Amino acid sequence: MRANYKMQRLYLADGLSQGTKVETTREQAHYLAHVLRMREGDHVLVFNGCDGEWLAEIAALSKKSAHLAIREQTRPQTPKPDLFYCFAPLKQGRLDYLVQKAVEMGAGHLQPVVTQHTQVPKLGLPRLQANVIEAAEQCGVLSIPIVHEPIKLDRLLADWEEERRLVFCDEDAPTNDPLTALTALQNARLGLLVGPEGGFSEAERRTLRALPFVVPIPLGPRILRADTAAVAALALIQAAAGDWRDMVTA
Repeated sequence: MRANYKMQRLYLADGLSQGTKVETTREQAHYLAHVLRMREGDHVLVFNGCDGEWLAEIAALSKKSAHLAIREQTRPQTPKPDLFYCFAPLKQGRLDYLVQKAVEMGAGHLQPVVTQHTQVPKLGLPRLQANVIEAAEQCGVLSIPIVHEPIKLDRLLADWEEERRLVFCDEDAPTNDPLTALTALQNARLGLLVGPEGGFSEAERRTLRALPFVVPIPLGPRILRADTAAVAALALIQAAAGDWRDMVTA
């Protein structure tokens, strides 16, 4: 069932079921009343990442809070996507963009990775989580991706599940055809690794290429910025081996 993009969507931490009443945060109440100019009796869509999406009526609205009456379910809960998106952190504005696009593109796990050339090793995880929720609200996503604590690249690789293939964006990949390489992974559990602005070091590339679960792919003849590379790689994966392909073959 497709999302209703004409109605406002809100993420709530409370459990959702028919006939219950829930309270929004102060910020959400302000947004409903003063930005959207909504009033008591108006309707919004709400979700919490585990109970599906529900139609809710604004039962009470003040400066500090809004109380919503849950009326009926509009969409059942969807499974959380299994795709792990592993990325080297970027500067804040571009990192916000990267996280939002990863949610839109169907990542189920967001894993910051510290590499030798990472320029922003410290992250504000609450801000990342806020970007995840905002993207989910805007794009009809029902399952909230998990944001993991940052980890160094060597630890990521040491702890990686070998049955999960790790797609590695490498300008020196031994193929010029990423779609063929990815199509061969249609039934595999997948992860994606995108490096920092300065790229991976030669030592990191050697380590990655030597691992049996790593699949290197190129991203065309031009050098892409890290945030652009992320969107391009996620699109390739979803088209060749992910849920875009499932829509075509369903």
